[in-house]
Amino acid sequence: MTESAAIVRWVRSMAQGARFRRFRGIGLALLGSILWGVSGTAAQVLFADHVDPAWLVAVRMTLAGLMLLGATCAKEGAAKAFAPWRERYSAVRMMVFGLAGLLGVQYTYFAAIHAGNAATATVLQYMAPIVIVAYASARARRFPSLAQMSCLFLAMAGCGLLVTDGHMGRLAVSGWCVVWGLLSAVAVAVYSIFPIPLIARFGPMSVTAWGMLVGGTAMDLFTFPRHEMPHLTFGAWYLVAFVVVFGTLVPFYLYLASLRDITPADASMVASGEPLAATVLAVSVLHQPLGWAGMLGIVCVLGTVTLLARMRT
Repeated sequence: MTESAAIVRWVRSMAQGARFRRFRGIGLALLGSILWGVSGTAAQVLFADHVDPAWLVAVRMTLAGLMLLGATCAKEGAAKAFAPWRERYSAVRMMVFGLAGLLGVQYTYFAAIHAGNAATATVLQYMAPIVIVAYASARARRFPSLAQMSCLFLAMAGCGLLVTDGHMGRLAVSGWCVVWGLLSAVAVAVYSIFPIPLIARFGPMSVTAWGMLVGGTAMDLFTFPRHEMPHLTFGAWYLVAFVVVFGTLVPFYLYLASLRDITPADASMVASGEPLAATVLAVSVLHQPLGWAGMLGIVCVLGTVTLLARMRT
């Protein structure tokens, strides 16, 4: 019994150690980012099966929002889950976040995949840190630092290589893919900055659940009267379920859990696994060609994300 108790104490001490917690946080964030990347590739397969992006966004946000709200009520109680709607200021801010933030992120990203491919859309979305740096500099009324300007040019060069495949006179993907992809980067910046006061007051689970429900309901009203239910095979419905559960709900939980063990800067660097996963799947599963210029562009964009995450400013 004494030896067993000693082993239990040793295991607990290891589990509470700083190094173990860091590895655990990195593993959770990495798994979540990979699932996000896989869900983008699953969406590309569904779009090839004539699924409308607006319909998939409506289903994804509504179902994931309902499941997340149920989890919030079970964990924190219904009173805390519905707290954001008791004040006019927080209710209006929640509506704006759900429409301009979460719905903006979801629709622009899927529209970029529909117009091009998951790998390009995901990497373009990772231009969001550049938008955030530009916003922060404008708000502070100062020019970005030399290091930030270097990251800006590195990201722009990577984006140019990715969308042209090294041939600067033409685009390697649809122009709409580039437009929607860059708009998704702006939407990610809005999604990252705007809800900070709400999250500080009501917690990330409640805010994200209501944001998804607000955006999903708006998309439902726009989509379902205009689009019939798609006739999908069993495999296609499985992909829809995967996008809802393992492409939305589970990664969110994993990312939240990772922030208990690692810093947001570290989590954002590990989240670079999302475009890498989308690229690997696009090349290996969907047989999408990717030349040296596209690979170099991806490295430049991900390098920018890493450098900006490591900057204290």
